[in-house]
Amino acid sequence: MNVLLLSGGIGKRLWPLSKSKQPKQFLKIFKNEKNESESMLQRIYKGIKNVDKNAFVTIATSKNQVSNIKKQIKNKVCISIEPYSRDTFPAIALASAYLHYVKNIPLNETIVVCPVDHFVDDEYFKELKRVSEICEKSYYNLVLMGIEPKQPSEKFGYIIPESKEKISKVIKFKEKPTQEEALKYIQEDALWNCGVFAFKIKYVLDIVHEIIKFDDYYDLYKKYDEIPKMSFDYAVCERETNCAVVRFSGKWCDVGTWENLIDKIDVREREQYSEMFRCKNTDIINYLNIPILGVGLNDIIIVASKDGIMVSNKENSYDIKTAIDKISFKG
Repeated sequence: MNVLLLSGGIGKRLWPLSKSKQPKQFLKIFKNEKNESESMLQRIYKGIKNVDKNAFVTIATSKNQVSNIKKQIKNKVCISIEPYSRDTFPAIALASAYLHYVKNIPLNETIVVCPVDHFVDDEYFKELKRVSEICEKSYYNLVLMGIEPKQPSEKFGYIIPESKEKISKVIKFKEKPTQEEALKYIQEDALWNCGVFAFKIKYVLDIVHEIIKFDDYYDLYKKYDEIPKMSFDYAVCERETNCAVVRFSGKWCDVGTWENLIDKIDVREREQYSEMFRCKNTDIINYLNIPILGVGLNDIIIVASKDGIMVSNKENSYDIKTAIDKISFKG
């Protein structure tokens, strides 16, 4: 199995812990089966290797994340480095060229793309391998993994399948909807688009060749600013008519917000620095050596570190990135 992990984001929605020098995927905030601290990146890499010990793993990332990757995964992976961030389509295009022209992976080899910041279990990685195998053996140009929705959500894109079968042709894609639209999509058996998709290297390189002329990886690297800055979903998925989705109903969580992450992070060693009185559904994550007291709080998240203190209603934690982008200091 050839796996391409996307690790380009900063994770501003998890400020103040996640920031440009130490993005969320490198934070050692989880505990493994040995009660050792580990990061999102380490969890994902370990899960892939548990399912396929011979998996060839490449990470598409920016220059400032390379040292963190090498510290946490050592030299066990290949790294495709973007000259600068230009969204997921350019990153995947450059990585595909890197794998073919530099690592000599044949054009007919299948690559399965996987975000690095999802909280999942072993069944997810088995499904990841299945998605890769289906793409390799089928006539579909693109095969995605779709998550069975737990509830209507405005935070995810949706995949509308042709049927309820385990593997179904995709009818259409829908961007992040309103709550009312999301409910309608679910009634049509829609699936959450989790950003997992498989394709043969030639498929993506042919699309890039249609956009710009380039000779090899090094030429494409020089012309990186000519690749349209857009998501892979918009540039490729939504325009592909020969596309299938594999339905997944197992454990999956996008830990991109504090609301989703809070019950998965290990906080036992920090409980001594926070107290709550008459609070409901409220959590305090405290990395400071001073106490934090919460009184009469409902549905609140407080995160305190040496880089700042964040207080948010849980329902609005998704908007932290928007707030960071608009205020004067850098997250």
